[in-house]
Amino acid sequence: MDWMSLQRRYAVPAGASARTARMLALGRVLSGTQYDVLPNPFAMERTGSGEYIPLSNRRPAVRTNLCRTVVDESVSLLFGDTHWPTLVAEDLRVAHAMQAFASQTRLASLMMEVARLGSVGSVAILFEVSASVPRLSILETAYLTPFWDEASGELLRVEERFVVLGRELAAQGYPISEDMLAARFWWERVWTSMDCAVCVPWPVGMEGGQRDESRSVRHELGFVPVVWIRNLAGPHGLDPDGECTFERAIDTVIEADYLLSQAGRGLKYGSDPTLVLKTGGFSDGVAHQGGAASALTLPPEGDAKLLEINGNAAAAVLEHYRELRQIVLEQLHGNRAHGDRISAAQSGKAMEMMCQPLIWLADRLRHSYGAGGLLPIYRMACRFSQVLENGLRLNGQLVRDLPCCRLDLRWPAWFPPTDGELLSLAQGLVTAVSNGLVSRETAVRIYASASGSPDPEAEWRAVAGWDEDDVERFRKV
Repeated sequence: MDWMSLQRRYAVPAGASARTARMLALGRVLSGTQYDVLPNPFAMERTGSGEYIPLSNRRPAVRTNLCRTVVDESVSLLFGDTHWPTLVAEDLRVAHAMQAFASQTRLASLMMEVARLGSVGSVAILFEVSASVPRLSILETAYLTPFWDEASGELLRVEERFVVLGRELAAQGYPISEDMLAARFWWERVWTSMDCAVCVPWPVGMEGGQRDESRSVRHELGFVPVVWIRNLAGPHGLDPDGECTFERAIDTVIEADYLLSQAGRGLKYGSDPTLVLKTGGFSDGVAHQGGAASALTLPPEGDAKLLEINGNAAAAVLEHYRELRQIVLEQLHGNRAHGDRISAAQSGKAMEMMCQPLIWLADRLRHSYGAGGLLPIYRMACRFSQVLENGLRLNGQLVRDLPCCRLDLRWPAWFPPTDGELLSLAQGLVTAVSNGLVSRETAVRIYASASGSPDPEAEWRAVAGWDEDDVERFRKV
């Protein structure tokens, strides 16, 4: 069974488009529930009537979840604790405000979840403000449709539309009659540059779309408070989705899951083989399984033997699985380095060489979720501070009129350098400064970035304030 045939088994929500069905199917793979639609466990080979159950109707007993593994590894390398980028702004006030904004909204942990959910192709972030306090929430894009200005690439509006049951609307306070609890309704919400319009739910197959004034909000911001991120794509474009991180390897993962399930089933058979009797016309009418569990008495012309798998077959299966695993990791640019083969601590450069394919993947994700995600969020926070009367409340202080200056991200090294590498870098920078190749300021920033300093600018300001006495006291220490 391949991915195309497995997708046909998924129930498609009423009124869903082909894009929605695809996004929901990819979401099943990401969550590891892609086989839950299959009715039978893998160990059930026959029905109660003795009819054989094909493998395509059985859930595999082993789920490698290699797609989710590659996604998690790439996201950790993208936004992990030691990989969070530093914002560089022309206006120092903007840099300090955005640092407080990132801390208050827990932006680092949010962006890790954004990158994980966006691996199916796209993800959206809703920017809301209540009592001047900013709040970010994640919107999965299966039921969302974006519209952009073709000339400027600015987001014009985002529509959310899906089908719900009447009882679900009644639980949210909508006046749904008893005879309509099982009926299906359209639910729609539209974000524009001026308001967030929620429509009154209407039955499927009827005309509707009337604005619900009690649930709609007129914000008059002048921009859509949604940041749309395309996975593995540039920040600009009119397509709603980018490339899925793992879609091209799903077929191979399915093959590997079934192969390991069959291998496990075969080893179980080998531990408890089936006994076959050749009785020469004599039979007690009983089928025997578990050859060592009982002794049998046969007529002189009878025979008995065990059906079992040998060790060579099991080894061949495992070798085939290892090849499939390598194919998956090559397709997804996953990490093919084995931790048990590393006998000693490795330098940062050596770790980069071992994880080079994964770094290539994370490097592409930096463009999608850095230039296409983090920077638009920071710019939107600056715009909120300009259009709101009281601005934004960041760490208990009101911040207003932040300028929309040039913003950039400074990413840290993929792996932290060792002490020997830092020493070698420091000696090289001292030589470069002495020979007039670089300035002290550049050398300090380079070393601060390499050593993992969260704010190289602050390091330079601290070093620039030193005098000769401070340097001499530091050397004595």
